[in-house]
Amino acid sequence: MRRRRSFNGGRLLMALALAAFALFSYFGSKEFNPVLQEEQYVGITPDQEIALGLQAAPEMAAQFGGVHPDERAQGFLDGVCASLINESDAGEAEWPYECSLLADDQTINAFALPGGQVFLTVGLYNELQSEGQLAGVLSHEIGHAVARHSAQQIARQELTQGLTGAVIVASYDPENPSGMATGQIAAVVGQLLSMRYSREHELQADRLGVRFMAQAGYDPRALIDVMHILAESGGAAPPEFFSTHPNPENRITAIEEAIAAEFPNGVPDGLIE
Repeated sequence: MRRRRSFNGGRLLMALALAAFALFSYFGSKEFNPVLQEEQYVGITPDQEIALGLQAAPEMAAQFGGVHPDERAQGFLDGVCASLINESDAGEAEWPYECSLLADDQTINAFALPGGQVFLTVGLYNELQSEGQLAGVLSHEIGHAVARHSAQQIARQELTQGLTGAVIVASYDPENPSGMATGQIAAVVGQLLSMRYSREHELQADRLGVRFMAQAGYDPRALIDVMHILAESGGAAPPEFFSTHPNPENRITAIEEAIAAEFPNGVPDGLIE
């Protein structure tokens, strides 16, 4: 009995050390984001973000059929992308932004890599009905880059993995295999927390998208139209709690609130729709 208590005590100390290291690493990663005017916990440096995005860009593009050959469409995309970056706070982030149209016409999708690499499939591009809607899609993805969501997610995942590992070490008992259930539950909870964190990022990217669109002269209500397009093309969706993206209805509500905050006296006339 004495030897077993000693073994348990050593395991508990190891678990505490793992948890302490995970917490120290996470809270020691705080950086100030000048565009958002807030502190963030990030897992990698800006240079690492840029290198990661540039390295991943060719492979990600290849998964969606490569870059679309329509130079006219790409030129139009470049023009909208440049307006959003040069005429809004997004340009203060100083990422090497690049917006690319991908050849996949079956997939309706857009995404951003760390460091400002933004991609849009021609499948989604063909669904859009106005320049304002295109600006809505791009501004949302640019928002992910500006807010450094990838770097935040890396920091959060490292924290979750460290704390989950500590729980598994502390709960493991070689003479009671059923004790592993505690570690498995901790892993599931950690995964759900990460998913919720992703949903919060999506809503923040929507709010930033509204801000960047308005600053660049686009009508941010076009982003609501994009949500309707995505809802109609998405088919059956899983419950929001088990999804990395909020339900379209919740996103529309958040976008409407962001528009009201940006234009308390109503959206003015003359914006690009």
